[in-house]
Amino acid sequence: MADNYLEKRYEEVFGGNSARRAAAPARASLDKLLLLNRSYRGYDKTYVVHKLQLDAIVAVNTKVASSINKQRLRFLEVTRGPEADIVNRNIAMGRLLPELHLPLPGTEPEAFIVVCSTCEENPGLDIDLGISLQSMLLKAVDLGLGGLIIRNFNRTALQEGLGLELVPVAVLAIGRPAEKISLVPAHEGDDLGYYRDGGVHYVPKLALEDILIRK
Repeated sequence: MADNYLEKRYEEVFGGNSARRAAAPARASLDKLLLLNRSYRGYDKTYVVHKLQLDAIVAVNTKVASSINKQRLRFLEVTRGPEADIVNRNIAMGRLLPELHLPLPGTEPEAFIVVCSTCEENPGLDIDLGISLQSMLLKAVDLGLGGLIIRNFNRTALQEGLGLELVPVAVLAIGRPAEKISLVPAHEGDDLGYYRDGGVHYVPKLALEDILIRK
């Protein structure tokens, strides 16, 4: 399969061609992608995520680092339908805001990437998982989407419901965000819990001077 196969198929489905892309403005910088890459818990249900978009997101795993190059992660793509309903029944969001019962009705995600492992969890796998999940989310943002890393889920029920032989280790929700998230400056000793006010989801982030170790 050619390296640019997914790009070509994406263009066929969603429009655009190489000439137009070459003439378009440069892609967003890494800093911009990182800023847009927030933990979205509400999605626009009028937008249907296509399997080709999930293919493009999962494909980043053929390029990212892997501990001892074992490449032990496997990925199940779930789009709108019965399997998405199974996933939604077995995940939980917004642990710090239990009173809101997130996601709000009518904003549930309907596309997912269920990440499984071919081995028992270990420190090397945890590193691989973090690299994989962050890289996939950055690709989602690059495609104009957003997502959420979910580790709070019923593994047994999800594995059985989806008919998986491998054990799920994480779930990535993918969709077009339907909520506003804003970063707020914080310093060492502040409460770092995220919160909502006026319909906006606020996320405190420590300043550079608070995370640097200076000698």
